[in-house]
Amino acid sequence: MEINKLIDAMKEDIVKSTQEVIRIKSIESEPKPGMPFGEGVAKTLECALNTAKNLGFHTVNLDGYVGYAEYGQGEDYVLALGHLDVVPEGEGWIYPPYGAEIHDGKMYGRGTTDDKGPIMATLYGLKAIKDAKLPISKRIRILFGTNEETGSNEIEHYLKKEKAPVAGFTPDADYPIINGEKGITIFNIVKDFNKKNSGENLIKYIKGGRVANIVPDYCEAGIVAKDAKNIISALDIFAKQMDYKLSCEVKEDVVIIKSVGEAAHGSTPEIGVNAIMQLFAFLGTVDIGTNDVSEFVKFLNKNIGMETHGESFGVCLEDENSGKLSFNVGVVSMDENSATMTLNLRYPVTNKLEDMMNPFNSRIEGTGIKIEKFEHQGPLYFSPDSPIIKALQKVYTEQTGEEAKLLSIGGGTYAKEMPNTVAFGPMFPGEPDTIHKKNEYITIDNLIKNAKIYAHALYELAK
Repeated sequence: MEINKLIDAMKEDIVKSTQEVIRIKSIESEPKPGMPFGEGVAKTLECALNTAKNLGFHTVNLDGYVGYAEYGQGEDYVLALGHLDVVPEGEGWIYPPYGAEIHDGKMYGRGTTDDKGPIMATLYGLKAIKDAKLPISKRIRILFGTNEETGSNEIEHYLKKEKAPVAGFTPDADYPIINGEKGITIFNIVKDFNKKNSGENLIKYIKGGRVANIVPDYCEAGIVAKDAKNIISALDIFAKQMDYKLSCEVKEDVVIIKSVGEAAHGSTPEIGVNAIMQLFAFLGTVDIGTNDVSEFVKFLNKNIGMETHGESFGVCLEDENSGKLSFNVGVVSMDENSATMTLNLRYPVTNKLEDMMNPFNSRIEGTGIKIEKFEHQGPLYFSPDSPIIKALQKVYTEQTGEEAKLLSIGGGTYAKEMPNTVAFGPMFPGEPDTIHKKNEYITIDNLIKNAKIYAHALYELAK
């Protein structure tokens, strides 16, 4: 347990170094020369590399895309890969989001858990290995990523310049170990409205949602109504019957219907309330005639509705390793001429893309609905017998005394981009998840605990 004693002795330095990177706002911004993801991200990378250099490590800044600290010798290397970029802080923080203030044993700030805190803890874990002079047969590299939140494009650049690790982990998910990550698709379904004969009411527009991978918490529609009072009355009755948060107001000759849902990550749409589909459910009860718009509304309500696993669409795949497919309607933009709806579907780790898309395409055949801007990231799965999995299970159990269960997630991590890598921590089972939320924090105890676990993990993979 010499590693753990060394880390305990470095506690103040670990906290201070983590605070330094937290205090730099590192949201992706306009690129500059040598700064492909903007100035804030570049400054954070420089800060982390300076810390690593001061700890005695060989450091490299790879064209501003990534940086790494390295220790040891050998043909092969093992890797810990984390990211220094963050998502926007949003509103409503009780402490400054870039203050890294410590209150009641918790360090508050954007990136404390995702992912600046964990990767700095890992760096100090490597320092403990170095100070203990433990024998290793491979090089150990701590890689600082800079674009995880908005595409992970830096990893492609890295792999063009460097060979892949023989084993590694990314401290950017949950404990114990993530051995499966679902396949992820994001795409638009688009329909042009050619047949436009109107009924009693005309839908002028529908707009809702911000991004594909978030359950939308707001959507609104503008309706030109022959009798606004009828719409208002019908909405009130429908909202009460369905227990939906629907309201309306009249501006000039347009009835504006507002739908309020509950946001959630696109990988877990079942814990949110989709404001877009909630609104479409009501529109399905409104007389908008027999036309392309009404057919589109009817199709969505029949085949999607408030479902989150694609049951009615015929794409509800499921496996023992990762559970059911998730189906999220993230964004809608519709006017009198056309509609565009952005979907985020995540399929189980043992399935193939065509297992989902073949029935999907069959369902939209003949409807005039087209698929556009298709993005796909395949699933990731490591066998429980994989040497990487076995090594990390051993470390986790030894350091925590808990069983190292294997988990699958709907989210995607660096593990999909970097060969021979799995997600490992830093969130412990049963603890509050503040990632991407206001008041993100990491406890000082967990910061140090992570440093110990990651030090032992690096040594186990490199010895």
